[in-house]
Amino acid sequence: MAKETLARLEPEPDKAIAFFYGSLFAANPRLRALFPPAMDAQRDRLFRALTRIVWSQDSPRELNGYLAQLGRDHRKYGVLPEHYPAVGTALIATLRRFAADLWSPEAEAGWVAAYEAAAATMIRAAERDAADHPPWWAAEVVEHDRRAPDLAVLTLRPGRPLPFRAGQHLTVQTARWPRVWRPYSLAGAPRPDGLLRLHVRAVPAGWVSGALVRHTAPGDRLLLGPALGGMTLAPGPGPDLLLVAGGTGLAPLKAIAEQAARGGGRRVHLIVGARTERDLYDLPDLRLLESSCPALTVVPVVSRTDEPPSAGFPGLRGTPPEVLDRIRDWDGHDAYVAGPDPMIRRTVTALQRLGVPLTRIHHDLLHAEDAAVPGYATADSTDTA
Repeated sequence: MAKETLARLEPEPDKAIAFFYGSLFAANPRLRALFPPAMDAQRDRLFRALTRIVWSQDSPRELNGYLAQLGRDHRKYGVLPEHYPAVGTALIATLRRFAADLWSPEAEAGWVAAYEAAAATMIRAAERDAADHPPWWAAEVVEHDRRAPDLAVLTLRPGRPLPFRAGQHLTVQTARWPRVWRPYSLAGAPRPDGLLRLHVRAVPAGWVSGALVRHTAPGDRLLLGPALGGMTLAPGPGPDLLLVAGGTGLAPLKAIAEQAARGGGRRVHLIVGARTERDLYDLPDLRLLESSCPALTVVPVVSRTDEPPSAGFPGLRGTPPEVLDRIRDWDGHDAYVAGPDPMIRRTVTALQRLGVPLTRIHHDLLHAEDAAVPGYATADSTDTA
């Protein structure tokens, strides 16, 4: 019944979300201060979170992991246990209004029980996390490398160690946009000195990405949320790896390549896609990593065919999905894919066509939803690295 009632919100999502937030803020006006100034991006995040929660009911382990992650991440907003009932009340009122033809005492009881169980899981996770970690980390920008008009590589020094795994992302807030958090992947495996590196491309109307690329300098301070995401590599030996990156999707795969190649026991092919050679913004660093890791092979790929390749260009022409079968047979490899969503989908399709089973293909489509939840959301896909 939960899936059917949730589907009733889909024909009029704007009205449903407006009703939800109107109900929430009318009854609890102080909660408005926990949200960013602009609320227009909330609709998609709310639906993604609700959909994931509802459709994961048959996978308790997956659902509990997702809810625990949300509970930990919510600490950076100042969310307290007493805020959850208010969100639940607004959610039930919205479902009752927009799923009226299916609503019944049984449906309401089911939703109330499901929401209370989810809230309890999130609250417990937040309380456990508070024993060891702060709600956010203050970090200093120690290097701002502007590699293109719309792209920068930032090196950050958190004030205290920020635990993460290669392949994860975190959310960032700038002083320019208080209460606006955006997700960026960590472009390197954990380092002994604790430094973090982000690849940030400024996108149209991207509040945080524009601030990070154009209005940030060494010495500035940022706030960082906890590390999120499950596109990670288990430590220790394992099968050889194929990593396929497009654009700034390179960041998490560079981290995985570094972990795998330096850990020994695996051979790693990292395919890096871009439109032109000039867009291969991190190729010098990748060549340094390749020279220090004999198990790593970096293959640059450019898609523009109207520009002749430079002398000695060591890459391939085409798109990453198009060149896969020109490199080698990928039988027995685990594949990781990151980049724009259309590129990820095409690459997954190409890998399946080449015989790689879906169980061996890992990706993080719309990883921003890992930080979203009914009522309290963070990520805007326009600012996703």
